[in-house]
Amino acid sequence: MSCESSRRPISRLLSFPAFKNWISTLQHSLSTQQSREHTFHPSPYKLRKIDVQAVDYFGGDRLGFVKLKADISNDDGERLPGSVFLRGGSVGLMVILQPDDIPLNTEKEKHILLTIQPRIPAGSLALPELPAGMIDDSGTFSGAAAKEIKEELDLDIPESDLVDLTELAIPPDSPDSSSSLTEKLQRAIYPSPGGSDEFIPIFLHQKRVPRETLDGWTGKLTGLREQKEKITLKLVPLEKLWREGARDAKALCAWALYCGLREEGKI
Repeated sequence: MSCESSRRPISRLLSFPAFKNWISTLQHSLSTQQSREHTFHPSPYKLRKIDVQAVDYFGGDRLGFVKLKADISNDDGERLPGSVFLRGGSVGLMVILQPDDIPLNTEKEKHILLTIQPRIPAGSLALPELPAGMIDDSGTFSGAAAKEIKEELDLDIPESDLVDLTELAIPPDSPDSSSSLTEKLQRAIYPSPGGSDEFIPIFLHQKRVPRETLDGWTGKLTGLREQKEKITLKLVPLEKLWREGARDAKALCAWALYCGLREEGKI
């Protein structure tokens, strides 16, 4: 394994949470090939080398993003695509607001909060999307979600009021399942698994608010200005989320999870 320079020791990469999670997940998945039932058992793939190609640091010293090339091949000379952009986990936030004069236990007049902000990797200065943020290494998924809701939406929401939609939709590994074939992936969505390790659990929060306050959300400016965040909020009807957020994988996944889980009576 090579690192970008002697100034940045390889030990820093080995302690990088995103790298540790990725390598342990990959190594476990490779180990499942030992089972005779695995498709690749006759000629299993092996991780032979990792080349670190580029790194980004946050705040000057904290490892942020890593671009690497993993050499994974079998003894027949067949290789698997191994270009990886490591960035770790994020959280997506589905916040539903409903006027409090609407009867309880109805889907009428539910609205979703979207953020409009610059997303330079997409070439956009105003991309509508579900609120999201990177997971703090020292916290929990739900804690990170509550923090992002406060920063991006200016709402104080206790962790206990958040529902993890992906956890409800993706069952945990069953104790009686075949451990020799079961991979240990996150209970989250993977928006770009062909190139990135990023995984995103989707959290739901539903809040009833006075009708007169709803209009105040659209066009509201939020975000941490010291972190150069420039976020404008947009309130859209729940039934139009699939269209308003059609460019955002998080929004479409949240919509599908919400509809599916409601149909099964889980939320």
